[in-house]
Amino acid sequence: MNVAIVTGSAGLIGSEAVAFFSNKFDKIVGIDNNLRQYFFGEDASTDWNRKNLTEKYTNYEHCNIDIRDIKDIQHVFEKYNSDIKLIVHTAAQPSHDWAAKEPLTDFSVNANGTMNLLEMTRKFCPQSVFIFTSTNKVYGDKPNELPLVQQDTRWEIDSSHPYFKEGINEEMTIDQSKHSLFGASKVAADILVQEYGKYFGMKTGVFRGGCLTGPNHSGTQLHGFLAYLMKCAITKQQYTVFGYNGKQVRDNIHSSDLVNMFWHFYQNPKQGEVYNAGGGRFANCSMKEAVVLCEKITGNKMNISYTDENRIGDHIWYISDLTKFRSHYPDWYWKYDLDTTLLQIYESISGRV
Repeated sequence: MNVAIVTGSAGLIGSEAVAFFSNKFDKIVGIDNNLRQYFFGEDASTDWNRKNLTEKYTNYEHCNIDIRDIKDIQHVFEKYNSDIKLIVHTAAQPSHDWAAKEPLTDFSVNANGTMNLLEMTRKFCPQSVFIFTSTNKVYGDKPNELPLVQQDTRWEIDSSHPYFKEGINEEMTIDQSKHSLFGASKVAADILVQEYGKYFGMKTGVFRGGCLTGPNHSGTQLHGFLAYLMKCAITKQQYTVFGYNGKQVRDNIHSSDLVNMFWHFYQNPKQGEVYNAGGGRFANCSMKEAVVLCEKITGNKMNISYTDENRIGDHIWYISDLTKFRSHYPDWYWKYDLDTTLLQIYESISGRV
């Protein structure tokens, strides 16, 4: 029997992974205890998505356990042992704002939880493929030192800079910058996943995501840029823009495109490899541009407020360069552009609010 374990299985990327791999593995074991509700409140609960998964996929088994609980995690790995062929680790505390409120919780989930999963993988199924959803926040605010130019609707990097054509690559340093405590805990996990690959010879891959998005996102103010923006556009509740004149730029990758990257890696895995993973030049927007798109799709004028104080360690401009991944896996390419993704988010949220 071939088994895939997905942590954070009721979340955005986790649920997409369950759907994607459900017809590729005999059994999908999901690990998710809905901590997102604890982090961000009732509106962020992923319980609705868990119910969808258990109803839709007959080979899906849900485990309501915490990745910090090593005994419960060990029980899952002991049960399936060498049948485990893939671990997709998406569970996390995902907000740099929230991390500052409970640093110990943030680190225990992001760093200690990842260590638990890596060690259980090494002990029970060392030949499996371990995929980790990291973040561009591991680079801290180093991208803000790039030569940036303010345009009418966005910040943009100077056209003479090497990053202008494709974006920021994996050679950007993670040192000497302000990461936020969330960024620091994800750096710890990121390095651990690399080390288990390089030191123990395990097949591990790190995917440093830009803005991960899609129709199954339970977006809130502290996490879930496009989903929360669209939710505010639909409900007409106030949306607050934090700093940078609302021109901060993010690239956005659809959850399906990211999980497809995982699939390509699984079929030809590396040891401790790192990839930037985002929308790149294919799908990116500023806050101002995203507001215009949401207003166009919903037909509603958004209720926008603005504060000059930006979020600590936040990026002014970030676009991911996926050249490295595409050179290793040339058959992969994005399927979902920004307009298509936003329309799917609109349709999904409209059915839930």
